Amino acid sequence: MFTEKTKQKEVEEAKRLTFHLLDELFGSQRIGSLGIRLWDGTLWPDSSPRETTIVLKHPGSLRAMLQPGTEVGLGEAYLYDDFDIEGNIETAFELGDVLSEKTLGGRQKLQIASELIRLPMPDKRKSAKRGAARLSGKRHSIERDRQAVTYHYDVSNDFYALWLDKRMVYSCSYFQSGKEDLDTAQEQKLDYICRKLRLKPGQKLLDIGCGWGGLIIYAGQHYGVIAKGITLSKPQAELANQRIAAAGLEGVCRVEIQDYRAVQEAEAYDALVSVGMFEHVGAALLPKYFKLAWDLLKPGGVFLNHGIANRATNPPVHGPTFSNTYVFPDGELVPLNVTLNAAENVGFEVRDVESLREHYALTLRHWVRRLEDHHSDALKYVDETTYRIWRLFMSGSAYGFTKGRLNLYQTLFVKPTIHGLSSLPFTRKDWYE
Repeated sequence: MFTEKTKQKEVEEAKRLTFHLLDELFGSQRIGSLGIRLWDGTLWPDSSPRETTIVLKHPGSLRAMLQPGTEVGLGEAYLYDDFDIEGNIETAFELGDVLSEKTLGGRQKLQIASELIRLPMPDKRKSAKRGAARLSGKRHSIERDRQAVTYHYDVSNDFYALWLDKRMVYSCSYFQSGKEDLDTAQEQKLDYICRKLRLKPGQKLLDIGCGWGGLIIYAGQHYGVIAKGITLSKPQAELANQRIAAAGLEGVCRVEIQDYRAVQEAEAYDALVSVGMFEHVGAALLPKYFKLAWDLLKPGGVFLNHGIANRATNPPVHGPTFSNTYVFPDGELVPLNVTLNAAENVGFEVRDVESLREHYALTLRHWVRRLEDHHSDALKYVDETTYRIWRLFMSGSAYGFTKGRLNLYQTLFVKPTIHGLSSLPFTRKDWYE
């Protein structure tokens, strides 16, 4: 009896502390579209309907979320169900902005820290199938990059198929009205890339980091090119080659398991494309990446590089991030000027740069909605933690693109002939006809 009363008093005290902490941290900057529900159903800041609700699952939830004081710690509290997010998860990232921008005095910080540790210690977390990435070897060595790619992409082809488009294109789509469905927008992106490359029948195309082969299959079907794709993921390559066979393109298209640094075909290609792979290269290896691309292209050949970039004015990141820990280990984003400098130093001429920032935010929202709609189906292939990793990461990325902290650039480079000729038309008119 005494134990039960003591426990009840502890829960009531945890509730009082939780409300006090929420008022201290967010009270003056309450976000109208977001509310918080405690483990007993009590609502903060009030009972008004909200677009998004953060659900604290137990009396120690706030301690699990905030005591580590890191992005990774907060993310792990979500992964392991110390809290949940109902409704539009993207809205929840506004609270992160409030926390990061809030200026607290030293005494206030100590008070908040002392109140956090007075909350109950969360129960020991259950182990999950997917833990944090553990890579070995030299950073961006071929073997370590293979581990990084395997960690992200070899989750389950069936899992990705639930929420990607029918071609399984795992990169920013291209919208003309913003109202298209995902299949249409991804097909528009594939065609747009082929137009930018100005592909012609019989030309040879190399897709660096081809994923499940959607682009080379499309280019083979609609532009008559001879296409090769490379990936480090065995499940991707296997499914891509099955799709190539089903499309009757054997002998025209193929996918190989190969690192980009191992491609040794001097001046063999009329066009190169890299879509969503560039982020894995690493800043230190950008000169090598562009030099290899230069060597593979015929004079007059073109290279379209499609990749995510950091904003040059973003503050430096200190310590591990959620993405590097649970999503893209060793992934590196650089500002656009760093990319262009590396390409130009090799000899490439920059012919076109286009931002698709808003397109990627919209793409990610499609993916998140489709993933949420297939939650129960996803659990046939992955565990709840893995589902939550992708839900959190993609929603956070959509928020980053919307706020302008992230960008997506399609950059078209040309390798001029020895006489300086580009062989390109005067205008971009043919891209839009």
